[in-house]
Amino acid sequence: MKIYDVTDAVFSEYGRIVEGVDTAALLEKLDEVSPCPDDSTVYVPDVKELDALPVFSFLQDHVYGGLPIEIGYCSGTNTRLNCLEYHRGCELNVAASSFVLLLARVQDIKDGKIDSSAVKAFRVPAGVAVIVYETTLHYAPCGHFKVIVVLPKGTNEAKPDIKAATWEDGLLWAANKWLIAHPDTAEAAAGAYVGITGCNIDIAEDLR
Repeated sequence: MKIYDVTDAVFSEYGRIVEGVDTAALLEKLDEVSPCPDDSTVYVPDVKELDALPVFSFLQDHVYGGLPIEIGYCSGTNTRLNCLEYHRGCELNVAASSFVLLLARVQDIKDGKIDSSAVKAFRVPAGVAVIVYETTLHYAPCGHFKVIVVLPKGTNEAKPDIKAATWEDGLLWAANKWLIAHPDTAEAAAGAYVGITGCNIDIAEDLR
């Protein structure tokens, strides 16, 4: 699979690089608080040690325009697409070492399905802060990684107890987290909406 760099023009459809973020402080603290499994991934949506950094105010005011935010992390090892998710509001990522994002667009969902051929891969260099837009479908990073994850406050916490009123309600997997799974995944087995067709992309060979 071709892996683009986030500096390539094609990335502008999915997100952008954010300048002025004190990534050094974020990554130093990330290394202290996050494990990095060799055979799985760990996600924690909100970490008080990360929220306590001075850069929290910069991100909340200058990137999210004053909206309440949370700073957490995703770490571990992954090479597969597995699922695609989206949120109301953008997501900011920055990692200690280079990692790859597998991305598509909400506009690529047709009749409740999206083919994995619509997915593109983007390499994010170490220390670079990138935003993926609200309309960008994404999931766990690929590689062996520790990634800062910034989102609107409350995202990925327990979902509201609602009776489904729309098709989109069937995708709601957690608070502010709409999820589409490939059938060959643990998420699908656990009851997630199955809507990814085609192969479950695996970029293990491309990461070597």
